[in-house]
Amino acid sequence: MSKETILVVEDEEDILELVRYNLAKAGYRVVCAQSGEEAVNKVKEARPDLVVLDLMLPGMDGLDVCKRLKFDKSTSGVPILMLTARGEEADIVAGLELGADDYVTKPFSPRVLTARIRAVLRRPKLEEQEKDQIVSIHGLTIDTARHEVLVRDEPLALTATEFNILLFLARRPGWVFTRDQIISAVKGDDYPVTDRSVDVQIVGLRKKLGDLGLCIETVRGVGYRIKE
Repeated sequence: MSKETILVVEDEEDILELVRYNLAKAGYRVVCAQSGEEAVNKVKEARPDLVVLDLMLPGMDGLDVCKRLKFDKSTSGVPILMLTARGEEADIVAGLELGADDYVTKPFSPRVLTARIRAVLRRPKLEEQEKDQIVSIHGLTIDTARHEVLVRDEPLALTATEFNILLFLARRPGWVFTRDQIISAVKGDDYPVTDRSVDVQIVGLRKKLGDLGLCIETVRGVGYRIKE
């Protein structure tokens, strides 16, 4: 069975080799690039299934690479997982809002990186299955057809916005989303709502969920996620 191709973009030789070795060991075909310009060319040549993209690159940096790939119709569908140094919150937010699918901070565990890559690669299949289904996580049961939420089998009254935010996060446990991404997913790109409105909705959700509200985590400087 053919394996997916991963393009690893990293200018530090030791990190590049660490990632290459572990992904090859996991069965992926690995292509490497050490600069932003080379990365853009390799994406068009190799047509990878996913790009692992370091943000700190010589010349064209990772955010510029992300922007170029996502704004080009021929490459916009290629998932991007960013590698970032700790504390680069602004870059993480910028990358996610440009269309990156996930991020991992350095130093990182190769096993965690591989697991996050698998999760991103599963995303298209997940989205295809999302049309009609029941989502169950952390004692919550979300019935999309009935627009109903059960907490330990007891019905929970939510507003339409609270329901949609909870469903959006619950379908992707462990994935961090910015406030803008949540707004776009729940209301559409042109919905006139502020970041603060998302915070208010999350506070209301946590309160209604009681002790299960702790499963909705705040990722400082970035946004929100539901625990895996």
